[in-house]
Amino acid sequence: MSKTTNSPAPANLRRYWRKNLRYVLSLLSVWFVVSYGFGILFVDRLDQIRLAGFKLGFWFAQQGAIYVFVCLIFIYVALMNRLDKEYDVHET
Repeated sequence: MSKTTNSPAPANLRRYWRKNLRYVLSLLSVWFVVSYGFGILFVDRLDQIRLAGFKLGFWFAQQGAIYVFVCLIFIYVALMNRLDKEYDVHET
């Protein structure tokens, strides 16, 4: 017993992967700016601001980048679920 599927056209798959890569690069750019930029490059400027008693640059270096990364994972899942439905490659 075989199950037939409607596979998307190759042109649609190329657009799908192009959008997927755009999402990945955008989210990785945000993660890079937050982890490297806020935690290392701009730490002196951010340390002038306090968050819950801690210097903001220190907070980003120790915790903020991790929180942002976890949020980016959830954002990626939501974006990919929407993209999968748009191009009809979602799980049933």
